[in-house]
Amino acid sequence: MSFRTRYLWVLKNTLNRATVRAARSGRGPFTLVRHIGRTSGKVYETPIMVARRPGGFVAELTYGPDVNWYRNIVAAGQCDLLYRGAIHHIDRIEPCSVADGLAAYGNPRAIVLRILRRHEFRFLHEEVPSG
Repeated sequence: MSFRTRYLWVLKNTLNRATVRAARSGRGPFTLVRHIGRTSGKVYETPIMVARRPGGFVAELTYGPDVNWYRNIVAAGQCDLLYRGAIHHIDRIEPCSVADGLAAYGNPRAIVLRILRRHEFRFLHEEVPSG
């Protein structure tokens, strides 16, 4: 088992449990992404941080595009976000430039993301309710 695999396992089984509770409460910086497993068909909830933008959300892929939650939403082409206590249905995932991603987060978060050399951003397009 690689160091990265062990590290992600520890996060999932320790920190993620606390951040899931914070995200469900609608307080703090975390959002829950609800997604369906590509092979299991099981519903998962993963805490992430997003920035609200017109038409959707910008997600920074802290651990890159190979993490399960991201691979699951790409495979499904959709997911739900629990953001500040409300459910938002995502119907498309699109590339997002580094400049647009950083702008979405604004300062001081963008400064931290620059220092950490983050460069993987995605735009999660929110489905427009029909009515």
